[in-house]
Amino acid sequence: MTVTAGATVPVVVKLGGSCLDDLDGAWWEDLADVGRRHPLVLVHGWSKPLKRLSPRYSDPSAVLRDRYGNQSRWTTPEVIADIKTVSERLGAQVLDRLAGRGIDVGRLLGSDGILAAGQAERWWWRDRQLVELENLVGPVTGVDPAKLGEMTPGRARLVTPLARDAEGREVNADADRAAAALAGATGAADLVLVTDVEHLLIDGEPVRRISAADAAAFRDRGATGGMRKKLRAACEALEQDVRRVVIGSAPVTDLLNGRTGTVITRS
Repeated sequence: MTVTAGATVPVVVKLGGSCLDDLDGAWWEDLADVGRRHPLVLVHGWSKPLKRLSPRYSDPSAVLRDRYGNQSRWTTPEVIADIKTVSERLGAQVLDRLAGRGIDVGRLLGSDGILAAGQAERWWWRDRQLVELENLVGPVTGVDPAKLGEMTPGRARLVTPLARDAEGREVNADADRAAAALAGATGAADLVLVTDVEHLLIDGEPVRRISAADAAAFRDRGATGGMRKKLRAACEALEQDVRRVVIGSAPVTDLLNGRTGTVITRS
């Protein structure tokens, strides 16, 4: 999809799996209001629902760390099936909340031709040793935004961040980075990463605004876990000409207006 002059530009919002249950009616009404003025591309996580599905997903062994310090869920075909199970339930909830507020919502699997994934890291730390493991994950390397259909105000598309690799296998793609790739491919000006923290914290202090260069430096120096991935996704989005990325826990309008949250820009 090429965004031409005068075309309506979408807003891309990643809904964190850890906070979806905490978003109240006023939050959804605000998102619907944004959706009445802009097309919406929504990407959801599934961390908390997956943990509720089975105790094994809360076990530390369910998460792998690669040689560069990046974390990833150890994903097998069985895990992919469980991701689909919880994603279907999540999708039904999101569709109900937005459709009831007048937004035309459709749910799509990224693996149905929307998201292509590159080669996964094969070396992971296990019992203090780097070992070669098959892990069905991969970075998003391509997006076909035409699969989203017509993007106009009043319409939203909810994407489950699964992808296909070069061998045609269905793989788990990080939701933050998938949202960044979708924002770049659709010509979005804004990417909003909704999470369960109000701001990026550096040395215990909330950061209201930060450049991509400084965000990348902190990512490599002190960020951990989910925030490390969010900062990586933010930098990837900005490299694809997204104007700004906002991280926070407030209504989307408040985040876009800079009332709260952390704004990341190229400079």
